[in-house]
Amino acid sequence: MFNAKWHAGGGVPFGVLGVRQLIRSLLDAARRGERTLVMGILNVTPDSFSDGGRFHASEDAIRRAEAMVAEGADIVDVGGESTRPGAEPLSEEEEIRRILPVIEALAARMPISVDTYKAEVAERAVQAGAAMVNDISALRFDPSMAPAAARLDVPICLMHSRGSLRDMHRSPQYRDVVGEVKAELKERVEAALDVGIAPENIVLDPGFGFSKNAQHNLELLRRLREVTELGYPLLVGTSRKSTIGKVLGGLPVEDRLEGTAATVALSIANGASIVRVHDVKEMVRVARMTDAVVRGNWKDDEVMR
Repeated sequence: MFNAKWHAGGGVPFGVLGVRQLIRSLLDAARRGERTLVMGILNVTPDSFSDGGRFHASEDAIRRAEAMVAEGADIVDVGGESTRPGAEPLSEEEEIRRILPVIEALAARMPISVDTYKAEVAERAVQAGAAMVNDISALRFDPSMAPAAARLDVPICLMHSRGSLRDMHRSPQYRDVVGEVKAELKERVEAALDVGIAPENIVLDPGFGFSKNAQHNLELLRRLREVTELGYPLLVGTSRKSTIGKVLGGLPVEDRLEGTAATVALSIANGASIVRVHDVKEMVRVARMTDAVVRGNWKDDEVMR
């Protein structure tokens, strides 16, 4: 497991090339169904919906990333722009200014994903050592992102959403949310393949909470197995989302741990390969326990002796 190796070496860097090889091996293991990967969320923003800009300063962000790896994170997802409802779009220059010092400090020591839909930001982040791109628009928002992702040749997560960043949260409508999400993700996969993105670099995200209301989100989680039929590893990000707060009677963000744990366990049971979370220590435990049941990957050392 990645973090165990990192700590066994006392935090000795792998080097950027070593980390990129590592992230590919992790995704291969997830693709084979060996275990669930845990992606820790690191928002380097002053206005994140869930952590209130706690890790906006580079030094704080670096310490939090190191803590997440110590808690068991396989990948750290660094984002410089808030995608909460009503957030204003951020310039490329400001986004790069926020994330680059963090990526440069961490990229040789742990697998870093960059959470961006902008081609220039993705290119600068990968040049700085990021080993993966996480695009909430699935290559839709920036026409330069698809060819850039093909050139960069790193894993890319294509997330389902509809509309623009400003309007995707307004009155989403579906006749069959799962069928439509699956069909639209298939279209985005085809667009990615058409520009030369390698199939082994593609990860999909059904976009829990994006362009969907609470009922849509619950239905999507209930029938998640249908989305895995597309044949690509599935990343699911339910952590602290508003649907959890609504279902549990209006709970604020800081009280959604148990609801997140339930959705993480169900995501894994229904086919997720990667879970994207804020509360890494707790959700690593949830993932390990769920894997032991669902994947049967736990061995009792005392029995084996």
